[in-house]
Formats: sequence, C-alpha cells, structure tokens
Amino acid sequence: MYVDLPQAVTHYDPWMLSGENRFSRFSKGSPRIAYLYERTDNSTFRYRVHNMIEVIGACWPEASASYFTLEDDQSLLDKVADSADYVVICRARYSNQISRFITRVRKRPGVPLIFDVDDLVFDTSYVHLLMSSLNRPMSQEIEWDHWFAYTGRIGETLKQCDYAITTNEFLGEKIKAYSALSYSVIPNFMNEWQISHSKKIWEKKRSTKFKRNQYIHIGYFSGSPTHAKDFAVAESALVKILEKNSQVRMRMVGYLDLPKSFLPYKNMIEREKFRDYVNLQTLIGSTEINIAPLQDNEFTNCKSELKYFEASAVGAATIASPTFTFRNSISDGINGYISAEHEWEEKIQNLVDDIQIGSEKSCSVLENAYAHCIDKYTWSSQIGSLKSVFC
Repeated sequence: MYVDLPQAVTHYDPWMLSGENRFSRFSKGSPRIAYLYERTDNSTFRYRVHNMIEVIGACWPEASASYFTLEDDQSLLDKVADSADYVVICRARYSNQISRFITRVRKRPGVPLIFDVDDLVFDTSYVHLLMSSLNRPMSQEIEWDHWFAYTGRIGETLKQCDYAITTNEFLGEKIKAYSALSYSVIPNFMNEWQISHSKKIWEKKRSTKFKRNQYIHIGYFSGSPTHAKDFAVAESALVKILEKNSQVRMRMVGYLDLPKSFLPYKNMIEREKFRDYVNLQTLIGSTEINIAPLQDNEFTNCKSELKYFEASAVGAATIASPTFTFRNSISDGINGYISAEHEWEEKIQNLVDDIQIGSEKSCSVLENAYAHCIDKYTWSSQIGSLKSVFC
C-alpha cells in the first residue's frame, strides 16, 4: 500500500446552486444548453450532467449551460423550455412533468431534444437480464413491477427525443435498435477537481518510484451491493490468491457483503465505507491492483470504462473482464490487464509477483495507463465531442 498520499478532506459539492442562479448562468451565452435531470446525485448526474456543464463553461466561452431538475419550480422549468437552444434530458422517467416540459419545448420549432443515457435501462425486453445482472430477487412481483415501470418510462422519454448521447458504441447501437434515433458517443470522464487531486497522488507515487509498505492491496470498489454477481466472477481466484500470498490484502470498498468463502481470510481483508468521488481517488491510489470483474452479457457490455480510468489517474493497475469498453480501452499488458473468467488467478498472481519485485513492466503499465487516461478521459479533452453535438 502506498503511504503519505495527498488527502482531499473538504467535501466539494459544485451543484448546490439556487434555481435562479443556474438560470442566470444558462441565459448569458449562445447557444444556451439546458440539461434536465430528475434530481442531483453522486453517480449519473456527476458524469453525464455536471461534468458536461463544467467542460462547456471552461472551454466554450460563447456558450452557456446549466442543469435543472424535476424538483425545480414549474415556473423555472417553463422559462427553461421557452429559452433553451438545446435540451438534454438525462436518464429521466416519463411523467406528466416530463410530458409538459417536452410539449413546451416542441412549441418552438427547431429546438433539438437530446436524450443522454449511460446504461441499458430503456428497453423492457432486457428487464429480465437487467434484474439478473443486478442480483435482484426474481421471485418478487414488486421487483418486476418496479423494473418494468422504471425501464419502460425511461424508454418512453427516449422515444420522445430527436437524438441521443451515450457512453459507448455498444450501448449506442442498442439505443438505435430500440428508438431508431442516431447517437453520439461522449465517454464518461473525470472533472477538473477530480483530475487535479488525482495528479497530486500520481506525482507523489511516481516521485517515490511507487514506494509502498510491506503489503500489496487488491481493491474492489463496488459502490453498491448490486455488484455481487460481478464480484463472483473473480471470487474463487481471489480466495486462492489470499491462501497463497501472505503479503496480499483485499480491500473492499462500498456496500458489497463479504462472501462466505472469504471468512477464513477475514484478517487479510479491509472493509472501507463508500467515499465521495474525490476522496475515493486517494483510496484507489493507495491500492496497487484494481480489479473490475464483470459478467459477460449485453447489459454489462453497455457499461463504461470508468473503473479503469479512475484507477489509471492515480497509478493503480487495473485487471478487468473483457467487456466491450474494457477491451477497447485496455491493451493487455500495455496499460492494464484483460482477464477471461478462467484467467483471474493467473493474471492477479503474475501482477502480484511483478509488483513484489518492482519489475519495470509493472511500472511501464502504470505510466501507459496514466498517459492514456490524461489523453482521453479528462474534462478538457471532451469539448470537441460536445461541440459536435451542439453545433
């Protein structure tokens, strides 16, 4: 584990602005781009709304963009509908409020309605797969009611729009097949504060030649308990790694329950609470190996590569399943590692051995991953893609 890394203890909440303040920012430029989301959160909103607005504000001085939510006053939403040059509705479920907003926008010919979505959560034909992938209780009627309603309502909002933005081509083709809409890909990426803090961590580690203490940490950053089936892909391999390597520690972050197979090694397992997204970078940075196991199905192939680039920004090597986005972002052995389901033990053990001896290869992988991350997944590299949608 790397020690003495920079800490980000101040909670940064850049989107707690009043509605009138947000409208004032939105009104001052051309084009005026309005993002509509149900309510602010620390996941989809951060990547697909806040980060986009930050890029537009910093790199496109003529334009203006801001976000609005369904919790805003109706009078404010009406003003937005009456003045926006572009409207982006992000992952919102169809409702009377959404219908009213869309209808009002449609009264002004030529204003594009764009839908942004980051998951396969709009086509009810995939609900069974979605529930299975998320490990939801399949025998409970209330679960089926919830997920069919959730997915169907998002799908209806999507169909009401003119165009789509999404995180990768695999998901984009699902959007096109469902709605017949064209789409653009704007990947998830890190915002300015996240990158700034990550850079401090990277520079500290690199300046010490990735000096660490006696343990090698394997990190799993789950975020939520719905990733139990994903974790199970690598579970047996991880148990064998702990059995064979006394210097290895498993770091589990988030809400995933500890599988019973790990109980004999509980003294080798560290549990960490969920962190805000900037402080999480310090925790990832203190971990040598970041694992991203995923099931192989159409739902998981729609997932983004954020677990790779967030780790790359702070010098943690990623081993990931060969899903669409990981295959397209990671070159095995060059800037990370791709592991088929039967390879997890071998891939982890080889990397543990390389780290243990301080091999040049393991350091080279970290350097390549960091360079790739900074080139493709930082906020300042996205303005071209955004302009191509809004110009």
